[in-house]
Amino acid sequence: MLPLSEMADAVLRTADAREKTSLSRSFAAEWQAARAAGETPEIGTASPPDQPARPDAPDLLDPRDVPRRKPGSPAGRLAILHAVAHIELNAVDLHWDIIARFSGTPMPIGFFDDWVKAADEESKHFNLMADCLEAMRSHYGALPAHAGMWRAAEETANDLMARLAVVPMVLEARGLDVTPSMIATFEKAKDDAAAQQAVAALKVIYAEEVHHVAYGSKWFHFLCGRHDIDPKEAFHDLVKRYFHGALKPPFNEEKRAEAGLPPDFYWPLAG
Repeated sequence: MLPLSEMADAVLRTADAREKTSLSRSFAAEWQAARAAGETPEIGTASPPDQPARPDAPDLLDPRDVPRRKPGSPAGRLAILHAVAHIELNAVDLHWDIIARFSGTPMPIGFFDDWVKAADEESKHFNLMADCLEAMRSHYGALPAHAGMWRAAEETANDLMARLAVVPMVLEARGLDVTPSMIATFEKAKDDAAAQQAVAALKVIYAEEVHHVAYGSKWFHFLCGRHDIDPKEAFHDLVKRYFHGALKPPFNEEKRAEAGLPPDFYWPLAG
């Protein structure tokens, strides 16, 4: 069995999206089987790439240049699914990157358990979205996508607390806010079998993303305790430093609370 950091590095260096997620799920299963057997596998260390390997498509554009489509139209629904697939593929890399990049930081084994599970679930989410796109006679890469997804990873590459604050506690928490409206958009297309497939897939994603935000909050608070600093003040400082722009309401306060994010963390940062 490879050290976990080497598994993470291998996923990051795999370009094809389906191959990346297949390797991700295979490594996660291997790790989880060892842990279930009571083993503590080697973490090791790695030097992950600054940017993960990516497929030749989609074309990556500045966010301002990504075409806007009416969400209720077939083309709009397709664009939503493509955007979610792109987010999920980036999330696969983000969760393996936190393992590889911070493998030298002394952390409890549970930290690695959590991010392996998150990476496995994000891999499942990408495949669910890719299947939905194919059900609509399209595929991942058929539309242009957001070029800024990896920016948060690059800017927090040397600060684990900043990575936890910005990626799971801001970016993934945003998914909790917007996914219910996406589900509602697809539910309106009642006679469209592909749309109903998307509803089922988005509901899986919505339920499991709460865990990923919760992992971020849990380990952020752990590090605050280790360094004897106030979590709320540290979160506000790091988000102001590393996240570009204000947080956007409305917020899904129920799901955010379930994930360990109280309102006084995010409302003071709202635009």
